[in-house]
Formats: sequence, C-alpha cells, structure tokens
Amino acid sequence: MRLLYTIGIWLYGLGVRVAALFGHRNARLMLHGWNHWREELQKLDSRPVVWFHVASLGEFEQARPVLERYHEMHPDRQVLLTFFSPSGYEVRKNYPQAQAVCYLPPDLPVTVNRFVKCIGNLQTVFFVKYDFWFNYLDALRLRGVPTYIFSTIFRPTQYFFKTWGCWFLEQLDRCFTHIFVQNDESLQLLKNHAVEHCSLAGDTRFDRVHQIAVSDIHNEVVEHWLGDFDGKVMVCGSTWPPDEELIKECVSALMSKCVSADATAANTITQSHNNAIRLIIAPHVINEEHLQAIEKLFPDSVRYSKCVSDNDASATNTITQSHNNAFSRVLIIDNIGLLSQLYRYADVAYIGGGFGVGIHNTLEAITFGKPVLFGPNYHKFKEARDIVSLGGGFCHNDADTMRRNLEPLLIDPAAYRRASESCSAYMQANLGSTDKIIKKISEK
Repeated sequence: MRLLYTIGIWLYGLGVRVAALFGHRNARLMLHGWNHWREELQKLDSRPVVWFHVASLGEFEQARPVLERYHEMHPDRQVLLTFFSPSGYEVRKNYPQAQAVCYLPPDLPVTVNRFVKCIGNLQTVFFVKYDFWFNYLDALRLRGVPTYIFSTIFRPTQYFFKTWGCWFLEQLDRCFTHIFVQNDESLQLLKNHAVEHCSLAGDTRFDRVHQIAVSDIHNEVVEHWLGDFDGKVMVCGSTWPPDEELIKECVSALMSKCVSADATAANTITQSHNNAIRLIIAPHVINEEHLQAIEKLFPDSVRYSKCVSDNDASATNTITQSHNNAFSRVLIIDNIGLLSQLYRYADVAYIGGGFGVGIHNTLEAITFGKPVLFGPNYHKFKEARDIVSLGGGFCHNDADTMRRNLEPLLIDPAAYRRASESCSAYMQANLGSTDKIIKKISEK
C-alpha cells in the first residue's frame, strides 16, 4: 500500500509540473516552492525547532492559536511553518512569528528524508485537520519526533475505515503521538477502531475568530466608505457567481418592496436617507474577470483597492460619493486577508459557497454575533448545522426564500436580537480548544 501511495504522490507531482509548463499560476508557484525550500530552511540555526504544517490559509488560521500559545510558552524554540497551497503561502509567507516559511515538498521518501534532515534540531511537529502525509509521518516516527494533529474530524465514509484502508489507519495509530478531534463522533470512531491515543479538544477555529473579534482592529477605508450611513450593512463573504446573482435578485426585490410600501415601512427597513442597504462583497476568487462580472451586476459598486489612498482625490471622491445614489452602494473587496475583520461592520452576513461544493467559514461572522445566511450545501459543516438549529443561521434555495429570511432580520429588532444572541452563545460554548491541546501536550 505504501508503494501505491507513493506512486500516487509522484503522479500528482508530475501533474503539477505539466500544469506549470502550460502556465497554470498555482502550479508554477508550487513548483517554485518545491525547488527552493532549502534556502528557507537555512534560516534555522541549531536551536530547537517546532514545525507546524497547514494545507492553506484556512488551516493556518485554525493553527494560529496553538502556534502562538506554544511559541509563547517556548520562546527559545524556532518556528517552521509549511504550506501545501499557494493560497496560504503567498498570503502568510512573511508571518512574523515563524523563523522559516516554505512550501511542503512532495511526500516522496527521498525528498522527505532530505527535508527532515535539513530541519536539524526538530523537537515537535503539528499537523492540522486533514493533512495526512504518510511518508512524512513515518519519517518522523522513525526519528522519535513527537507528532500531533488537532482540529481533525473523522467520518465513517473516510478511506481509513474502508476494508482497503486498514494500512492508512495503522499509520494514524502508530505515527501520531496524540490525535485531537473536534467532536464525539470522531472520538468514538477512532476508539471503535482501537486507536486510543486520541481525545476530544474541539475546534481551534473558535479560539482564532474570537481573537479577531476582541482585537478591536478597525478598517479606516471601510469606515470612511460607510461614513455617516446609519442603515443596514450586509457583508457577503467568499461569494461565487451564483451567490452574487442571488444577492442582486434578493436585494433588488427587497428594495422594490420598500419603494412600493409606505414611507414609514421603507424607512424601517433601510433607515437611510438614500433608501438603500449597503453591501460589502468579498468574492472567493479574486481575478479581473470575476471582479468585472460583479461590477456589471452592481453598477454602483467601487473596488476596495480604489479607496485605499486618502491622498488620491479621485479615490476620495469615489468613497464619499453622494448619498442620493439609487439602489444600494456596494464595496467590492479585491484583496485577500480582510474578510474576517470586516464582519464587525455587518448587521447580517451572507456566506458564499452554498450553491457549489459547500459553504465557507461561518465562524468569522458568528463570532461577532452576526446572523448568517447561506445556500443549501451546508450540511457537512457541523457549525452551520448547529447555528441553523439554534436560530442564528438561515438557509435558502432561491432569492425569494433568502428575502423572507433576511427581511425580519432587517425590520424586527426582537427577531434580530434572538438570532444574534444565539450566535454569541454558541461561540462562547465552544471556546477553549487551544487550552485543552496545550494542557495535554504539556503532560507528555
């Protein structure tokens, strides 16, 4: 099975190289990273090293509370941070608490041995969620390096628990010093398969988004754009084209209803002298084609990048455009890394991805006590199922259902308060995963 696994990794690497030849941006970035990890590891000296590996940006944020707490407890240890995906590495390659940041080379035995050997005085390794690189795990086991994985979830349908997957389950059992899982189902599943060195610790994403919420980081550009607007703001995060089209249809219908209603009702819904709900849209994919498509949907929109410079008169005029605009004004976030901070400006949050493979991160909005709306593909995400059952999350299949979910949150203070309090209570109940992980590791 190891041979088949290694052949699969080799074929994947070959695919990346072929894609890079044809100009695929992420493939070229990965290939460059695979060819230059040695230079980054040369930044490490003879002091002990703790290695954190994450797949992408989301897993980095998930790892961050543990990384920073561990580094705080062991300031003498150097931090090595590795990424699998360019979407994580390119954003966090200058992360200040890591002495070295690089791509993880392919999980091939020769490369693995070279990489681990170059690290030098490696003391501890942490993987996050779903990153199971079995040649790396075996190399760390043979060297006696304590290796942990946290915030992971196991399901009966995973390959570990198939008849043909027993080899992979054996690797989990013998290679990890301890496995920290998110929920009881995962814990029981492992124990039912005789994996005993595991415990329930929860999801460190709760701790991370809570850190963001209490940090009181403000965005001057967004605040300037909002100005003295006293109406409702909807932050739409990680959206895809189907989400954006639905948002346009829903808000248009809502505004049409406002116009046809009496003045009191209209003012109740919008509470604004420009009779508009404002939207902040942060698309999941940021490229020129997608940004132009959003601008076509929302002709009165402005890009965040055009609003950054207060010294640019044209940008300032764009930010402070007249409140007499018809329909809603829209701010398009055309860079990465801002979204988690922007939910503080929302009254309601829309989470994209529900009309594709699945919704994106709901916790970044929930931590601010913001009710969340999303499409139908959310059932594989526990926190989304939980928040729907608690009354803080709302699923829709079409624009009409979305409007019926959204309108009470905009016009009924009691309904909004119930939804918001459900979100806040859920967050509070799930904090503390980092403490459990650090405590258990300290006992080893």
